[in-house]
Amino acid sequence: MPKFTPRPNDTDTTVNRMKKTISNMEAAEAAMEFAEGTERAAIKAKNERRKESIEGMQEEIREEKDSLK
Repeated sequence: MPKFTPRPNDTDTTVNRMKKTISNMEAAEAAMEFAEGTERAAIKAKNERRKESIEGMQEEIREEKDSLK
């Protein structure tokens, strides 16, 4: 059975993921100007999920920084 070794938390990776998510959210907001109906609703729903994800990443960053103290 292979030995499992967890990867260490890397704040830089989390920050980069968060920046990319924010960038994607901003691009989707711009695209929403040209969207209609179900496409517009889908963009709004996805951006809501992105906001939740960003909040989770912010909490993860805080926890990682606290654990380094």
